[in-house]
Amino acid sequence: MEVIVVLSSQLDLKEIVWLVRKKLWLVIIVTLIGATAAGAYSAWVMKPVYQAYTKLIVNSTAGQAGSFKLDLNMINTNLSLINTYKEIIRTPAIMDLVVQKHPELELTTDQLMHNIRFSSVNGTQVVTISYLDTDYKRAAQVVNSVSYVFQQQIPLIMKVDNVYILHTADLDDQPVKVKPDTKLNTAIGFVAAFLLSITLVLALNYFDDTIRTEADVERYLGLPTLAAIPNIKQGDLKPKTLSISKTTSTGKDGEKNVTQ
Repeated sequence: MEVIVVLSSQLDLKEIVWLVRKKLWLVIIVTLIGATAAGAYSAWVMKPVYQAYTKLIVNSTAGQAGSFKLDLNMINTNLSLINTYKEIIRTPAIMDLVVQKHPELELTTDQLMHNIRFSSVNGTQVVTISYLDTDYKRAAQVVNSVSYVFQQQIPLIMKVDNVYILHTADLDDQPVKVKPDTKLNTAIGFVAAFLLSITLVLALNYFDDTIRTEADVERYLGLPTLAAIPNIKQGDLKPKTLSISKTTSTGKDGEKNVTQ
């Protein structure tokens, strides 16, 4: 029983390959159109998105500004606080103040909360605040403003002053586009269009109920094929003329003999 199932699946796979080869022109056209459309949309329609970031360090100083104590227990405490700060920075307690102090950004609190990113490398006290925007200068202003407001509000919220700014975004930096990735989108469009073309070929074959071969008769009607009439071309209906070659020879008596 397992052998029959395996043979059936192999025959189905062979049929799919045969259908794809038969409609290879359709597969190529659909795939090229999909890949080209995805690449063109990414390159000329989608707006480029830039990223600006600042870096902070979380370190307790036991009330002595600027003095770093290498206390293992204190370092572990600071590392555990990073997750707490991650949630605090994305709350209206911070974002409302940024919007109020910088109305020129023309952003709402919800937009800031949705787009701001707070990340850290495992095992370190350095955290990164990043922001994505179609305008790099606005993204840089946002992360700088959020960093300053966050540093000022943490002592009021947590009753501890342990956040220090290591790096701020430079408004004059040459921005590097982070989205969209034209090459990646073109590759995704290529794969999606290829799969769509295969699906289209199978769909066309599924809805095509034309019987063309003896195998189709046995498959769809369950009847054996008794006779097959081949296709007759128009040229086959024309009567064929026999070509007659004539040979002329001269006899001994000077008479000409014609043989056919």
